[in-house]
Amino acid sequence: MAIYHLCIKIISRGKGKSAVAASAYRSGEKIKNEYDGIVHDFTRKGGIAHTEILLPQNAPQEFVNRSILWNSVEKIEKSKNSQLAREIEVALPKELGREKQINLVREYVKENFVKVGMCADIALHDKNDGNPHCHILLTMRPLNEDKTWGAKSKKEYILDENGEKVKLKNGNYKTRKINTTDWNEQDKAEEWRKAWADITNKYLEENSIQDKVDHRSYQRQGIEQIPTIHLGVSATQMEKKGIATDRGNINREIKHQNAILREISRRIKALLNWIRGIGKEEKVENENIKSTLPSKENLLEIFENLIRKNADNNNSDLEKYIESYQLLKEKNITSINQLKESITNLRDKNYKTTRALKDTEKKIDEKTQLIDQSEKYLKHKDTYKAYTKLKKNKQDTFYNEHTAEIILFESAKKHLKEHLGESKTLAISKWKSELATLKKEKKSLYNQILEIREEVEQTEKVKTCIEQLQEQEKRLSQVKRNELDL
Repeated sequence: MAIYHLCIKIISRGKGKSAVAASAYRSGEKIKNEYDGIVHDFTRKGGIAHTEILLPQNAPQEFVNRSILWNSVEKIEKSKNSQLAREIEVALPKELGREKQINLVREYVKENFVKVGMCADIALHDKNDGNPHCHILLTMRPLNEDKTWGAKSKKEYILDENGEKVKLKNGNYKTRKINTTDWNEQDKAEEWRKAWADITNKYLEENSIQDKVDHRSYQRQGIEQIPTIHLGVSATQMEKKGIATDRGNINREIKHQNAILREISRRIKALLNWIRGIGKEEKVENENIKSTLPSKENLLEIFENLIRKNADNNNSDLEKYIESYQLLKEKNITSINQLKESITNLRDKNYKTTRALKDTEKKIDEKTQLIDQSEKYLKHKDTYKAYTKLKKNKQDTFYNEHTAEIILFESAKKHLKEHLGESKTLAISKWKSELATLKKEKKSLYNQILEIREEVEQTEKVKTCIEQLQEQEKRLSQVKRNELDL
C-alpha cells in the first residue's frame, strides 16, 4: 500500500548544523567544509540508491559538484544562525520500480523548486527494508542573472499617511524586511505537500496501481483514526530489539483497528457514490431517455420475483438474492431512495461509533498513564527524599548511583502535577476500576464497528444484485432495439 510522508526541515547553523555535512551524509560522500575545516566522510554509509543535482538556468555549471555547491552556500552565509538549506524528505512508493521512482522525484523537484530558482541535491535511500525514501536538499538564497548569489531579503522604508519616511529617535528611518522570494511563505509547505501527493498519484495511475495517497491529515480527509500512544524511550528500544511491550501491543491493536476503520469508511463511500449515481440515472429517465434501471416501485417485490425465478435452477446467485431480500425486509426498504437513506444512516452510525471509540481509547491511555506514573511516584519517593536531604557534596555520588530512580520520580511528579493540579490524592484503586469500565466500553464499541462492517457487506450484496439487474435490463433493451432495426 502506497503511503504518504513528506517532512520539511531547515538546516540551520544556529542549531549546530552544516549544509556540507547534511549533503555528505545523504549522498554517502566525503566532503570538506571550507567554512570550519571539518571533513565529513560518509563513504561507508550504505543504502544510497541514487544521487544527482538539478540546477536552475542561472546557476553556475560547477554547482553539479555538491562540494562546490554547498561550500559556496556556507561561504555566502555569514551569520552564526544562518539558515543554510531546506530539506524535504519524502517516502517513495515501493510499488514503483527504481527508474520510475527517480523520474517521479525529478519531475517533482524540477516543477516545484528548480523552476523557481532553487538548486536541488537529491539522494534516494533504500536499505531493502520496505522504506525507500528520498532526501531533497534545497538552496534558500536566490541566484542573480549573472549566476552570483542574490539577497534573501531587502529593506523597505515605512511611510506615514503623507507618504513620507518615518524618522526614528536615533536619526534612522523606520524600515521593514521584505523577502525577495516567497519560498518561506507559510502556504508554501501546503502547496509542496499537495504537489507531492498529486504527482505520486499520477505515477501510480500511469502504472496501473490503484493505491492513492493524500497529503491531508486523516481529520481533514474526514477519516477518523485512533491515535497511537507514545511508547517512551524504554519501550521503543525494546521493540526495536524484537521484544514485545505492553504499550507496543496496544499500538499494534490500534493499528489493526484503524485498518478496519479505513476499510469500512472506504466501502461506505463507494456505496454512497454508487447510489448517488443511480439518482443521476433517474434524472435521465425523467427526461424521457430510456433507463436501464429495473422498476424501483418496490425493491422487495423485485427480489421476491428473483428468488422465485431462480429457486428451481440451482442458480449460484440464489443465496445472495435471499440475503439481500432479508436485509431489505428487515429494514423495511422498498425503494432506491430508502436504500440511499439506509446507507447514509450507516455512514453516520459509523462516524459516531468511531468517534466514541477514539474518545474512549484516549481516556484509556490517559488513565493508564495516570496509574503508571502514580505507581512510579510511590515506588521511588523514598529514594528521591533521601537524595534531597543529602548535602551538596554527597548528592552527586548518590545521583550517579540512583540516576534512573531519580529521573523516573521527577518525571512522574511532573506528569501528576500537570494532570492532577494541586490535588495530592493518588486514587489508584478508583482509577483502576474506571480503567476496567473504559476497557469494557471499548470492547462494546469495537463490536459495534464489526457489526457495521457486517452490515456494509450485506449492503454490498444488494448493490451487486441491483447491478446485475441493470445489466440484464440493458441486454434486453439492446435485443429489442436490434429487433426493431430488423
